[in-house]
Amino acid sequence: MTAETSQTLDRGLRVLKLLADTDHGLTVTELSHKLGVNRTVVYRLLATLEQHALVRRDLGGRARVGLGVLRLGRQVHPLVREAAMPALRSLAEDIGATAHLTLVDGAEALAVAVVEPSWTDYHVAYRAGFRHPLDRGAAGRAILAARQKTAGDPGYTLTHGELETGACGAAAPLVGVTGVEGSVGVVMLADVVPERVGTRVVEAAREVAEALR
Repeated sequence: MTAETSQTLDRGLRVLKLLADTDHGLTVTELSHKLGVNRTVVYRLLATLEQHALVRRDLGGRARVGLGVLRLGRQVHPLVREAAMPALRSLAEDIGATAHLTLVDGAEALAVAVVEPSWTDYHVAYRAGFRHPLDRGAAGRAILAARQKTAGDPGYTLTHGELETGACGAAAPLVGVTGVEGSVGVVMLADVVPERVGTRVVEAAREVAEALR
């Protein structure tokens, strides 16, 4: 900490980050150990964060991220879209297929940015705001594969006909972007995804990740 920073605010933000990294919440004792402060300090931090709906505590006393963070995050998608657009445009024009950036939203995959190629006679219509289960479609499956990090993973996922009959998908996860879980991919009308598409979406995902860091 420096003279220009607030220790209390720093601790409060660390609480939010710790809670965001767990699916099961944390107790006051667990937070106390992780922060290296006494329980009284943690109680005060949680009480303040609860007043702003940034934290909630369940009946068992475990603290979790509150719904108030959604209000803070409303402007995140526009910023992410803006950062991703150059790479998506390049991908769409290069492959001749609809390119998209998809982020995790609960148990679903949410398309937040879509770019259609300008030179093709036809392409798949895919709109920002489209949702689908994480375990269906290349975009969601790429995200799930990144969570597992299995050996021999080529770094991209290919699917056929899972979301739309006759449509193929290829997607690669965003890697190394704190607080953002998602993928970059393309969807096309084809029987088989051309070999070079997989490596190209990996490249695009890397470009988007760099733009978001």
